[in-house]
Amino acid sequence: MEAASPDAEPSQRLDVWLFRTRLFKTRSLAAKTIAKGKLRLTRTGQTQRISKPHYNVRAGDGLSFMRGQTMLSVSVSSMPERRGPASEARAHYELMETANTSQRQDVDKSPANRHIRPS
Repeated sequence: MEAASPDAEPSQRLDVWLFRTRLFKTRSLAAKTIAKGKLRLTRTGQTQRISKPHYNVRAGDGLSFMRGQTMLSVSVSSMPERRGPASEARAHYELMETANTSQRQDVDKSPANRHIRPS
């Protein structure tokens, strides 16, 4: 096995990175989401759908994925050494944008309209 060169850019498995940054609760959940093709990676302006959990991410990469009803876009800042507290995990990525995709945002929930069902 060859040793990494000193000027090689540090990288980490995608499923491990998502788990250690606390974007997913378990590593296996991150791996299942990736394997289903639910994650997009942007590197040097090229966006591709990733379907292998062992894909390596590097600082500067962008990731987009759904978490519940929310679309998250994050930029990878650094590689975490461990799964630490949330404050430590947030230092390894920058949240670019979030979009709530819930269909029920425009429903009037006042008591007078409680009998109306959203379409």
